Amino acid sequence: MIEPGTIYLDGEYLDYKDAHLPVLTHALHYGLAAFEGIRAYRTDDGRTAIFRLRDHLERLLSSARMILFKQTPTVEVLREVCHELLRRNHLPEAYLRPLLFSGHGQMGLYAPGNPVRVMVATWPWGAYLGDEAIAKGVRCCVSTYQRAPASSMLSKAKVAANYVTSILAKAEAKGRGYDEALMPDERGRIIEGSGENLFYVRNGTLHTPPESAPILHGVTRQTVLELAAEFGMSIGYDSPPRDLLYLSSEVFLTGTAAELTPVREVDGHVIGSGKPGPITKRIQTAFFDIVRGRREAPSGWLDTVEF
Repeated sequence: MIEPGTIYLDGEYLDYKDAHLPVLTHALHYGLAAFEGIRAYRTDDGRTAIFRLRDHLERLLSSARMILFKQTPTVEVLREVCHELLRRNHLPEAYLRPLLFSGHGQMGLYAPGNPVRVMVATWPWGAYLGDEAIAKGVRCCVSTYQRAPASSMLSKAKVAANYVTSILAKAEAKGRGYDEALMPDERGRIIEGSGENLFYVRNGTLHTPPESAPILHGVTRQTVLELAAEFGMSIGYDSPPRDLLYLSSEVFLTGTAAELTPVREVDGHVIGSGKPGPITKRIQTAFFDIVRGRREAPSGWLDTVEF
């Protein structure tokens, strides 16, 4: 069970057990909420650094604008809240969850007068897909659930309502004995994991679905693309059919929770040698070297918390 300790709610710091919401809170009924997942890492020299905090918070506010939230806190206010919660909860390493959600007042689909409520929580969270996933990779299956097209959902907004099909796809995958689901679009092209961005390697080229696909603009995805460009890797932007994934030499998933997780199998087909490949390992090593402070990070990537 998650024990967040002190949380932030609407301008106050309080014990999460004392945080109560009215049962007619609008977001509980209609899923009208924007959120982020952010990680703070303990660096090798003993600092606590939040990875790409400003990028995450800017995306949070962009998501809020897309669902017509008018009154939202600034990036600077939210940044200070994240720092303060890590201090108050004595967490040198943690997962952070800011949430902006439609409060109580009016019900129904059109409720512009409802307040936008603000919550931030922190808690320790290890490897999202399992302790061995980062080193050995995971087994995935292509879901029977499809990602809705951009005409039907706000794919560039990280909002609660978008995750219903992801939850069902994840449950389907686990029920079939797999670790994670891969989501096709309406054409059957594979574009994401249930909660991660997708990369694959064919003939030495690193590929990922384009931003024009109905995918989230992942912060970790952008990190991988910037590292790959630094390494001089060839990058292609396309959404593969499932059989092209079967024939790929490497596949991996990225996300704040999943970090950079290799995929060793898709629908029972072994990917490459069945072990993380050289491109995956090179980018994965660079990523963890950055978040652990072993490699110089670009400006703004590591936001150090003063305890």
